Amino acid sequence: MNALDLFCGCGGLSLGFEKAGVNVIMGIDSWQDAVKTFNFNHKNSKGICRDLSKITPEDIDNELHGQTIDIIIGGPPCQGFSIAGKRVIDDDRNKLYKNFVKFVAYYKPKAFVLENVPNILSIGNGIVKDSIIKDFSDLGYSVQYKVLMASDYGTPQNRRRAIFVGLQKGKFEFPEKMVEKYTTSFEALSDLPENSVEDGDEYPTKPLSDYQKLIRSGCHKLYNHQVTEHNAKTVEIISMVPDGGNYKDLPKELQNTRRVHIAWTRLNSQKPSFTIDTGHRHHFHYKFNRIPTVRESARIQSFPDEFIFLGTKTSQYKQVGNAVPPLLAQAIAVKLLKYL
Repeated sequence: MNALDLFCGCGGLSLGFEKAGVNVIMGIDSWQDAVKTFNFNHKNSKGICRDLSKITPEDIDNELHGQTIDIIIGGPPCQGFSIAGKRVIDDDRNKLYKNFVKFVAYYKPKAFVLENVPNILSIGNGIVKDSIIKDFSDLGYSVQYKVLMASDYGTPQNRRRAIFVGLQKGKFEFPEKMVEKYTTSFEALSDLPENSVEDGDEYPTKPLSDYQKLIRSGCHKLYNHQVTEHNAKTVEIISMVPDGGNYKDLPKELQNTRRVHIAWTRLNSQKPSFTIDTGHRHHFHYKFNRIPTVRESARIQSFPDEFIFLGTKTSQYKQVGNAVPPLLAQAIAVKLLKYL
């Protein structure tokens, strides 16, 4: 099965589909840094940097050299939905999503998978969700949707994603929860040291959990584990927050030093992580007095250690935070292949 990944980012969705046995032949994204990381890690695929609001499927045909597309996957940004009254109105902000629809209309794949933030289902009292279902139903697809929790599929993170799956034949049923016991932050990160490791150095310890064995499989060197140096005051404040705690654990006079409700939050070593995002500095390691490294963030997202992020550290954090957890993507892909 050949897949095309639109808005591919660094390729978390692609990686999960590849692990399930799908041949992802191309990823398209407008962010050069993410495309470089995509190409570095997806050796049998081709990542191209294009703005999907400005190109058509015909523009991509030459790059595909006549290969068929069986599945289209991707996560068009939903911030663009422009709504008036009880309808989604056609304006430039909807172009990215509409282009996803155009690619499906053009290639007529056997299936598509569209992922997004959970609140896409509730925007405008469900008007965006209804619009998505109608657009693809009009193309002949049976469309199902569900909010999935990444931790139910082995990812050490309570990350929720809305997933739409369309099939030309049959009605898709989402994969059942796959784990009896959730993977904790401790099981994800406890083998990684407090201090920086030079890219390509050996691991300082053996794997300490089944998850670490899985995530280190086939990888013998450590990458993307450079720590952020905080100032003394920040380190002092972090040190007052216990494992799994947050700003409420601080003395009253320090609770409002950062005016966000997620401020000074430590990972809970005995639970999956909360949703990691694109690298702001309010979330801290459950034990060390610093934010997680890029590698630790990637572990929380279920990227294997052999997946290496390129670009500046800020860019790497953003690439990790924007990605779909590969283990979640793999669970969806495995189930989808049963229908195809």
